[in-house]
Amino acid sequence: MGQYKIYIVVARKIFFTVSVLLVISFVSCSREVDPPAPVMPVPSPRQLAWQHLEFYAFTHFTVNTFTDKEWGYGDESPKVFNPSDLDCGQWARVIKAAGMKGIIVTAKHHDGFCLWPSKYTEHSVKNSPWKDGKGDVLKDLSEACKAEGLKFGVYLSPWDRNSALYGTPEYITYYRNQLKEILSNYGPVFEVWFDGANGGTGYYGGAREKRTIDRKTYYDWPDTRKIVRELQPDAVMFSDAGPDVRWVGNERGIAGETNWSMINKDEFAPGVAKTDVLNHGLENGRDWVPAECDVSIRPGWFYHKSQDDKVKSVNQLVDIYMKSIGRNGSFLLNVPPDRTGRINEHDVQRLKEFRKALDEIFARNLAAGKRVSADSWRGKSDTYAPANLTDGKEDTYWCNDDDVKQGVLTIDLDKRQEVNLVLLQEYIPLGQRVKKFRVEVLADGNWQEVASGTTIGYKRILHFTPVRTDKIRITIEDARACPLINNVEIYKAPEKYFEL
Repeated sequence: MGQYKIYIVVARKIFFTVSVLLVISFVSCSREVDPPAPVMPVPSPRQLAWQHLEFYAFTHFTVNTFTDKEWGYGDESPKVFNPSDLDCGQWARVIKAAGMKGIIVTAKHHDGFCLWPSKYTEHSVKNSPWKDGKGDVLKDLSEACKAEGLKFGVYLSPWDRNSALYGTPEYITYYRNQLKEILSNYGPVFEVWFDGANGGTGYYGGAREKRTIDRKTYYDWPDTRKIVRELQPDAVMFSDAGPDVRWVGNERGIAGETNWSMINKDEFAPGVAKTDVLNHGLENGRDWVPAECDVSIRPGWFYHKSQDDKVKSVNQLVDIYMKSIGRNGSFLLNVPPDRTGRINEHDVQRLKEFRKALDEIFARNLAAGKRVSADSWRGKSDTYAPANLTDGKEDTYWCNDDDVKQGVLTIDLDKRQEVNLVLLQEYIPLGQRVKKFRVEVLADGNWQEVASGTTIGYKRILHFTPVRTDKIRITIEDARACPLINNVEIYKAPEKYFEL
């Protein structure tokens, strides 16, 4: 019996020890792990909302459409503006069908002609034969956007080659009055576009001369921008200097392979820009000002019949998509209405073909719901586990401990299959971090590098030569702080769309 008592005592001690270890393990696994601190700067709510739009339209439309010019001089008669069948509903339907999320219209281009009946000038639709001077393009378009669930944006050129006031202090009051008109009378505005073309030759009320201004100080931008903040607090403002969204530095729609969302915006002003910095951003920039990539579907920004056979090809548009949205930018595609006031049939057809191509490229995410392993993750907490990369949720992410700036992530596709496209996303509400990464596939028992890059940001898309594999490995080689990746997608896209 004594021997049995010893066994019982030993068993009780073992049971107690195991129980304690299990409790400790449970507490350790279930304990709260603090999220990483933001790496400044970070995007504002309006900037995050804008970034999620990704793809939206520009529409250049004014007297230039009827004079066959790109830049009007300012001496055009309002009577030349006379579209025979203007249909903003058609614009909105075409843009929506193409997968774009909004429309920014040239409410006033450099020629000074206003697409709304501004009470501050005679150079507007109110003196055109269109609708006997009773028309309002902004009203028609804002209502069409609302009907189709699209965002509505406005472009108001700071330069006005028609106004006799341009170049004087009085013009600033004039410009701000027009800004107030378009921001007060047409519902919510998602983006206000300030062009960088400022000053030069013009009609200027009959003066016909060259007028120069100090682009940094003339418009008193801090006070001018306050009008936007007061009347449309959710709108982002675009210019070379932001303050919310920056020009990408070219009109080809192409962001740099390295593209940080940060610059020092006090070093810029509309029309005063370092294009290399705009294209690549600054790793240690003080301000979050992401890049917008603008380009026209045609060689020109306004409609010209002579360019009907020069509409960009599907593959050219796919290439721009990959080098704008796929490089941490947004894609602003200009689709100009023709003289009827409708988007031309050539452009409509190309947009349909482009939409079909995108649908085929991103038809099936091979990584959705697949198993992911990592060499480490933050506190071994489920909150930051690698499974977050393929759960389809925007607000979950994998990350490492604060002092770890690298990481290895492996996605198991379950079976060998052909792949040629990888999409990566950082969790940017806590800042942009990744500085260098590579993508490898397991082929014939060996890891083979298929792509590499520097920045990721909101979205990075990499196309590579098709390869058969069942595992893909993503290695974060360097980062500004512990990397935060919230999405990985893998595709087999039709190669025909990548041939230029």
